[in-house]
Amino acid sequence: MLGAPYVARLLGGTLTGRLPNSMAPIGILLWVTGSGGTVAFGGLLAALYGLASALSQPVKGRLMDRRGQQSVHLPAAFLNSALLVALAVAGPHGGTTLAVTIAVAAGLTAPPLEAGLRALWPNVLPDPRIRHAALALDTGTQGLLHIVGPVVVTALAAAYSSAVALVTTAALGLTGTLVVATTPPSRRWRPRPAQSGDGATWLSSGPLVALFVALLGVGFALGALTVWAVSMARIHHADILSGLLPAAFSTGSFLGGLVYGRRTWPASTSHQLRIGSAVFLAGWLPLLALPGPHAATAAVMLPGAFLTVVVATAYVTTNALAPAHRTSEAYAWLILSIGVGQAAGTALAGRVSEHALTLAVLPAAGALFALTVLTLARPGHSPRSVGRHRRRRT
Repeated sequence: MLGAPYVARLLGGTLTGRLPNSMAPIGILLWVTGSGGTVAFGGLLAALYGLASALSQPVKGRLMDRRGQQSVHLPAAFLNSALLVALAVAGPHGGTTLAVTIAVAAGLTAPPLEAGLRALWPNVLPDPRIRHAALALDTGTQGLLHIVGPVVVTALAAAYSSAVALVTTAALGLTGTLVVATTPPSRRWRPRPAQSGDGATWLSSGPLVALFVALLGVGFALGALTVWAVSMARIHHADILSGLLPAAFSTGSFLGGLVYGRRTWPASTSHQLRIGSAVFLAGWLPLLALPGPHAATAAVMLPGAFLTVVVATAYVTTNALAPAHRTSEAYAWLILSIGVGQAAGTALAGRVSEHALTLAVLPAAGALFALTVLTLARPGHSPRSVGRHRRRRT
């Protein structure tokens, strides 16, 4: 799969270009506190950046479906990088209002690389078996971004300054996006023109809406995990747990992607989605026993492994249910659903962080919600021809 034309370049460029998703919020927080601001204000700016990035995904996806990838990726990357640099340089001199404005604008212009890559796979890898492996690896490596990114930006801030960390974040995002946007598949990609049978309001599709609602629960579990890890670190007086537990979860996700992508599974995609969601739920249940640090670190790898199955099959299901001329926008709504659920999970978990058992229940509650919706709605998978995107010859 990695030896196929452009695959390694697209994967590497997308991962590099998406590093700012995990680096920028922490870099902004470190920049605020390093400039004499409060942690509360730094957290607000970081949250605004992430929220603006998530909420603008469908708009950028729709633009890609209308005008192609390069015309969206390149302007977004240059604007996003310029704004992050501006925050590092001009922010301290402009006061609170300027800092908030720049942070929100930077989030709004974050390049939609994840949705764009998923739209490219049918053209780049026509073989469904190899495309399955690419999608699994792509999904499994996402968690590694949230391990590598925070480590890199924190190390840069400690060794040099928070401003250098933000500038480096901007440079990585721009570099990765340029690598992706200049590949022939991205330059030539155009959505299939709308057909009379596609319909103009794909969001009215009940199964597709149900899928996005279910993914709110998946995101909720991820958001609760972050707060639970911090709580574990406080209870056991081991600060390392706040990073180690999410890292173990992400490692499980990566390994799950490797295993899932190595073979073609006999069950239908919709069945895989429900089975993956069921095991994702089961993986959270050991937390209800309030395990110690070692047991907890091992336990979170199982739901991490099956997160890859759930997300990968959700993308395939979305591809099958959404009109062919609006797949990028559909993928963007999928990303938004997980992001909104994650924010809700983090917020609620923060409010009950003093209650260990209640906090441990929240990831399982999110997974149960997802499984319940998927079981009741049963979003189906009707295969669609692979080569459905129009290419422009050069």
